[in-house]
Amino acid sequence: MDDRAKSTIVKTASAIILAGGRSSRMGQPKATLRLGGRALIERTIAELARAFDDIVVVTAPESEAIELPAVGAATIVHDDTAYQGPVGALARGLRAARHELAFACSCDLPMLRSEVASWLASLADGFDAAIPQVGGRLQLLHAVYRRRCAVALDAMLASGERRLSAIAEEGNSGISSGILIRIVTEAEYRGADPEALSCFNLNTPADYARALKLTDKE
Repeated sequence: MDDRAKSTIVKTASAIILAGGRSSRMGQPKATLRLGGRALIERTIAELARAFDDIVVVTAPESEAIELPAVGAATIVHDDTAYQGPVGALARGLRAARHELAFACSCDLPMLRSEVASWLASLADGFDAAIPQVGGRLQLLHAVYRRRCAVALDAMLASGERRLSAIAEEGNSGISSGILIRIVTEAEYRGADPEALSCFNLNTPADYARALKLTDKE
């Protein structure tokens, strides 16, 4: 880790990477896609390590988990049940994180920038979550959450709600009672990430092809 990276580390927040999805549209595990000579999960961990001193990777149960490459000092935790969506996985990650506050992301963000993640963490002061809205959609897995959000996530699962977006829906105020969320507007977000590439995620082979072209320019 270089001196510049050390000087920017956020020592009051963790980073959580969710890597237990089915990747059905991609047709292969996203975490192990190769970009710039490394698996995507390695690339993501290395980038986040520039800004966070605690990294948690949440993956499928051991019997279902893909074989991950070396993940350095990251902590790996496993879901209880495979492919149940991000709600339970995020709750598990928040409980495993060393810090109360955590930047949470999916494992399929090839252009993720640590400075954008740490900037989002800075916006959570006085809030339980800071979630950007880009392209008319909440970027729920490129956002910041406090550990107390795990209680609301548990309540969502208990009610049968598996959509992570429900934590930010007014109609679910009973489920997420007491959770104070800051929605980061697109204009505000693009001030830090003008092309919104940090939250560009891979869903299909076409997305992967685009990511390969983008990384060729690095």
